[in-house]
Amino acid sequence: MKFFLVLPLIAVLANAAPMSPVEQHGRLRAKGNYVVGKDGLPVSLAGNSLFWSQWQGKWWNSQCIDWLQKDWNAKIIRAAMGVEGGGYLQHPREQQQMVENVVNAATHAGIYVIIDWHDHRAERNEAAAIQFFQEMARKFGQQPNVIYEIYNEPVNASWKQQIKPYAEHVIAAIRAIDADNLILVGSPHWSQDVDVAAADPIKAANIAYTLHFYAGSHKEKLRAKAEKALATGVALVVSEWGTCDANGNGNVDEASTAAWMEFMAKWKMIHCNWAVSDKREAASIVVPGASVAGGWKDSQLTKSGVLVRQWMRDWAKQFP
Repeated sequence: MKFFLVLPLIAVLANAAPMSPVEQHGRLRAKGNYVVGKDGLPVSLAGNSLFWSQWQGKWWNSQCIDWLQKDWNAKIIRAAMGVEGGGYLQHPREQQQMVENVVNAATHAGIYVIIDWHDHRAERNEAAAIQFFQEMARKFGQQPNVIYEIYNEPVNASWKQQIKPYAEHVIAAIRAIDADNLILVGSPHWSQDVDVAAADPIKAANIAYTLHFYAGSHKEKLRAKAEKALATGVALVVSEWGTCDANGNGNVDEASTAAWMEFMAKWKMIHCNWAVSDKREAASIVVPGASVAGGWKDSQLTKSGVLVRQWMRDWAKQFP
């Protein structure tokens, strides 16, 4: 009798759908050097960053995100909403709707999503940022898969005088509505001076600092800065990285990319590759003409796309 009862149970378990990343890890939070899940253990996710919304918005659709999740094993997607240059400041409703569409698609796919204020001068646009993030918090603050990135890459801004005060104001505005979800804070000099931010940290709960790198331009020196920041006990998230030079072009540096993958694996970091785009530059993952709905053949991937896809698939095996 027991034999016949066990067989149907085995069949049910065998056919059960695997847990999604969000079901597995729940709401994420910063704890020491790591971002951890609901069980308190470090969570390392590999994913993709969409390109500037105002220039490559055709990829901001549910079919593309579903394909990245299923074929590339993406466990997180970054919605890089452009702010200036024809972005949110000029077209707030259109740009916000694009972000909402991506959040909904990511939620349906069971993966995490970064709502990114993709700006190089965010301290100049603080009021708009507060308005936007409070609206996002009202709409999505109850969802465990949502992460806020409040400043993409500060360029010529001081941490103490401009970036930190801006971040404190925007964080307070989000926390007035959403007390729980992870917030990412950009660091000076294109989000590379994480050691500067870590030396004078923001006193707020559940925040991490963003580290950006491009493998062709940034190597041991930048990793040393990251190690210095980590030594203070903060958590880092690589919300943007590329296989090539920092300008988006140059050669795909496979050796440097591998060194960075080893570094991020050591620290169990979350990371998103730049970019889901068919722009004619080395950082793009697909060639012009590739379907915006995914379903790409190997011939439609760029050299960077082939490399990143393999790393993401391997990452899903290393950090299941």
